[in-house]
Amino acid sequence: MESEESEPVRRRPGGRAARVREAVLAAAADVLVEHGAAKLTIAGVAARAGVNETTVYRRWGTREKLVLDALLAASDQGIPVPDTGDVRADLTAFATALAEYLATPLGRAVARAAVLGADDPALAEAWQEFWRSRLDQAAVMIQRAVDRGELPAGTDAAVAVELLAAPVQSRALLGHRPPEPDFPGRLAAVILDGLRGR
Repeated sequence: MESEESEPVRRRPGGRAARVREAVLAAAADVLVEHGAAKLTIAGVAARAGVNETTVYRRWGTREKLVLDALLAASDQGIPVPDTGDVRADLTAFATALAEYLATPLGRAVARAAVLGADDPALAEAWQEFWRSRLDQAAVMIQRAVDRGELPAGTDAAVAVELLAAPVQSRALLGHRPPEPDFPGRLAAVILDGLRGR
């Protein structure tokens, strides 16, 4: 009789832990859309995701960390930082993605909640961390342009990204003036002229 060798147990990438994370973040995003960050609770998110509350606490620890992770995950997916090799194309693509994201229910909820802020200091800190993280990620577009010689050394990347994002966010929040299809490209051109001192 031949002896069978036992197969080693292999963890599949994207296994249970990844599925739980995805379900919890999706549930958190749904709560953000429906009720805002102030009314998000770990118990409510866990119930909606179909997981145990202790699982959420074990992974995220606090409601604020969960909110932050949900916001970052949604914006990473919805607003990728492009790398086309050309700063104007990068800024145009980024502004276009931002406008499209802000037109979604989640994007609108995030924008409204960001403007309203939070009375809870821990939640306010999570919002600040969210904006810092997004600015740092997007600032890479400007730094690459400086490295390629498209923009002068010393260009303030954070200010450049804020100049790009603010008009798009403003139009989304006001709600009565959505960006025209060529708006992101025109905005990128104006910002680049300013950064280059033209």
